[in-house]
Amino acid sequence: MNVNLVQKFNLQGPLFLAPLGGGPGNPKLVAAVCNAGGLGILGAAYLTPAQIEKEILDIRDLTAKPFGVNLFVPAKPVEIAPNQLVNAIQVTAGYRNELNLQKPNLNPPFAENFEKQLEVILKAKPAVFSFVFGLLSKNVIQDLKKNNIFTIGTATTLDEALLLQDSGVDAITVQGVEAGGHRGIFDDKVEDPQKNVRTLLSECRKRIRVPLIAAGGLMSGRDMAEVVRLGAQAAQLGTAFLICDEATTSKPYRDKLLQQKPKVTALTRAFSGRIARGIENRFLLEMAKNPNAILPFPAQNVFTRDMRRASQEQGKSDFLSLWAGTGVNQIRGAMPAAELTKILFQEFKEQTKN
Repeated sequence: MNVNLVQKFNLQGPLFLAPLGGGPGNPKLVAAVCNAGGLGILGAAYLTPAQIEKEILDIRDLTAKPFGVNLFVPAKPVEIAPNQLVNAIQVTAGYRNELNLQKPNLNPPFAENFEKQLEVILKAKPAVFSFVFGLLSKNVIQDLKKNNIFTIGTATTLDEALLLQDSGVDAITVQGVEAGGHRGIFDDKVEDPQKNVRTLLSECRKRIRVPLIAAGGLMSGRDMAEVVRLGAQAAQLGTAFLICDEATTSKPYRDKLLQQKPKVTALTRAFSGRIARGIENRFLLEMAKNPNAILPFPAQNVFTRDMRRASQEQGKSDFLSLWAGTGVNQIRGAMPAAELTKILFQEFKEQTKN
């Protein structure tokens, strides 16, 4: 582990902004964290290649600091049996009626073309490229390295981390079960390993030689200091930044995050077909009773998109994917991302004075 991430990227402290794709993340938020001394990462998995290119240019207009871009490892093609689709439509028909939506049409492809997205990354050469949901081929890793792009894979178990290390990545994000949003599990058919970030760090530090970045329920400088003591070189925070001024978090999502009563998070496949952690709401809870009506990833993500969009437009949080980690009740009031970053660094320094 001869790479020091804070020094390599000239950071003020060991802070990475999680790739908040699908809504809250955007160039202004990424650049604000970078300019304040952290490493911002753009969640780009849902963007077209042209959109990725534009957002990278927008980030560069706003900061000269290093930043990262995150994509999903492409899923294997999925086939939806006619009876599966009929069942999914029937179970969600009442929701669509409530939202004044038409019966959905579901046609592949269900995800953006990863190869075309990657072409943009290789051409644009951001400082960092991170990815989730498995392994990239060694040829892709080599192409990234030829372009001096630092590569970060994501692991939810020691076995996954070992596979990533063998593939040649430069660093690994160890994602605990506490993390908000999608779980980085390699095989989306298996149950969640439920490893918390502190246990996972302890296991990985003994066997993994590349730098580790900790993710999962981290909300404060105290949390950052704790995972660094446990062997991480940096902490990745996402939920903490969801209500920053620059975040494009929708109003009903923000309102839910800011409500006074305690928020409960749960793991669900309801919104995308892959396990993810979000704040409990009506759709999450009711679909838990109908697991057979959930299509495989990424088809389910496309299938629920109209409901999520209508829910947002109508100011309802009932059908939104309210991604958030287990530390969501520690979220602070709205403020500029630079101010939050400064607070986090100050808290971190106070915890590491001795």
